[in-house]
Amino acid sequence: MSDYRQIYLDNAATTRVSPEVFEAMKPFFAEEYGNSSTLYRQGREAAKAVATAREQVAGLINANVPEIYFTSGGTESDNWAVKGLVCGERCGAGRKHVITSAIEHHAVLETVRFMERHMGCVATVLPVDEYGLVDPQTLRDSLRDDTALVSIMAANNEVGTVEPIRELAEIAHDRGALFHTDAVQAAGKIPLDVRELGVDLLSLSGHKFHAPKGIGALYVRKGVRLGSFMHGGMQENNRRAGTLNNHGIVGLGKAAELAKKSLGAETGRQRALVEDLWKKLSAAIPEIRRNGHPEKRVPNILSVCLEGVEGEAILLRLDMYGIMVSSGSACTTGSLDPSHVLLALGLPAEKAHGSVRFSLGQESAQEDIDKVAEVLPKVVSVLREMSPTWNG
Repeated sequence: MSDYRQIYLDNAATTRVSPEVFEAMKPFFAEEYGNSSTLYRQGREAAKAVATAREQVAGLINANVPEIYFTSGGTESDNWAVKGLVCGERCGAGRKHVITSAIEHHAVLETVRFMERHMGCVATVLPVDEYGLVDPQTLRDSLRDDTALVSIMAANNEVGTVEPIRELAEIAHDRGALFHTDAVQAAGKIPLDVRELGVDLLSLSGHKFHAPKGIGALYVRKGVRLGSFMHGGMQENNRRAGTLNNHGIVGLGKAAELAKKSLGAETGRQRALVEDLWKKLSAAIPEIRRNGHPEKRVPNILSVCLEGVEGEAILLRLDMYGIMVSSGSACTTGSLDPSHVLLALGLPAEKAHGSVRFSLGQESAQEDIDKVAEVLPKVVSVLREMSPTWNG
């Protein structure tokens, strides 16, 4: 086993900071360390760098520059979008109804549940089909006169399914509701144009596309009155208080610029690798199921369920070979419960427990795919021989 090199296929959990991003960030740790809110040279230079990064992030999603607000990551962006809108102006106007889906990230689901318990809001959680798609007609039937916000993710973090965001946003707007999308797994993976999508708010997180952890952004369409989430100073147009994370912001901007440049070619390359992996695994392993939509999906995620084995056992065995993957969302690691996403797709709990997610990044190569295709069938075979539930 020691002959196997390290193979990292968990980029949906986090990515390595790219060398170009790291180089762009370095001066802002020790040389250009000024507070971007100050007026002397160090502060002005930092403010220029922040302004450039805001332009770069806006360019990735075709937003206007003033519509970009920097946050600490996807979780804060989601919390701010949902709480800041629903429990601010819209609740004051009598709109206390929120609609989301059963496969959202916990950053949205738990926020909605908190608002139900403590803030007088009412939520409708939409089901999805066997591929993880939200039915537009189901959304249309669920909208009410007091619906404040619809929050549906652009791409699912576990199975990769891409939702029909443009159509869903149009339906929401027809009833006077605003639309938020968690695009954390979509940004840098597929083209995103907030104008074409018609969304009012969009969340993204830098560490999902080779920027550092601890930095993200929230797009807020001009004219949307979003309440402040962080209170204190006047930063971010008096909407999000706190000294700016200059080096993180610079890294996010550079990563957004690089992602936009490489999007087309990298999308095709990763999609081809994922399809090759699926072809090889499905040919070598009996009773293997692919999760999510086979076509409407981000290019870098392959989620599978394997009968008769536990996903966690597969992860530990693969780790012995230097292969790093996931059994679902990194945010739920340590939970004994099966994936809420797979349950929402209609899988029974015993099958959902046998899930493995492979997620590629810009450093993933054909040799990585070949190694996994060689090792995983052997691992599954050994585990099935030990399993009391396997009857194959």
